[in-house]
Amino acid sequence: MSHPVYPCIWFDGNAAEAADFYIETFGKGAVTAHNPVVTSITLSGEPFMLLNGGPMFRPNPSISFYVVCETVEEVDAAWKKLEQGGQVLMPLGTYPWSSHYGWIQDKYGVSWQLAFGKMSDVGQKFAPLLLFSGAQNGKAEEALNLYTDIFPDSISMGIARYQEGEGDTPGHVKHEQFRINGFVMMGIDSGHPHPFSFNEGISLVVSCRNQEEIDHYWEKLTDNGGSESMCGWLKDKFGVSWQIVFDGLGSLMSSPEQSVRVIERLMKMKKLIIADLENA
Repeated sequence: MSHPVYPCIWFDGNAAEAADFYIETFGKGAVTAHNPVVTSITLSGEPFMLLNGGPMFRPNPSISFYVVCETVEEVDAAWKKLEQGGQVLMPLGTYPWSSHYGWIQDKYGVSWQLAFGKMSDVGQKFAPLLLFSGAQNGKAEEALNLYTDIFPDSISMGIARYQEGEGDTPGHVKHEQFRINGFVMMGIDSGHPHPFSFNEGISLVVSCRNQEEIDHYWEKLTDNGGSESMCGWLKDKFGVSWQIVFDGLGSLMSSPEQSVRVIERLMKMKKLIIADLENA
């Protein structure tokens, strides 16, 4: 199953190494494409882009990956590998949402929430979980509403709120689950101080078939406080990074000479203009 929305993780020259590590850690994975800049992989059939972007950005726990494991042994096996050079954020144990769960940051800075549970409860093995803290605390539900309004095949799959005495602001989102373009995501609010916020270390890629789709997502996601970046990158009003890309870009680079011209044209763009890339 292909997803028109999928995650991208930023690395400093070691994306290929990380690809091998994640395939070994989670199993049922494969490298689907590789070049010096991007290594594309699937884990349990779900796509990830691993980008060699340099030292500018590093993933942090503001976006983690909630991983559904259908046996306790699967949780323990993945945890053992992620723990090597990593940092435990919440120790393995029994929690209200899972009888066997832990949150860990691996040696590359990528955070994983491993949970024993049923795939049928989520519908996806790996789901990005957005943590709204600091200036963004209390905005998880607003983000859900924005994203489900912008994307087709979208729905809220449930919201749980903090109650009095639960250690955070009553009424804020304790956990939410939603689907955009068939892709499952999650969110939580946190009133606790955290030394991180959303950045380019983990972004969400939207693969578009035509200029109309690129224009739609670009305009909607930069509206009301978002910001444009370069080469199809933007930040929405919450600071979450997105890449609005053309899924036919690879076909435009049919030769080394053509690739150079397309990349030169691409590097000068903010929003991608397909006609200009085609004429490069």
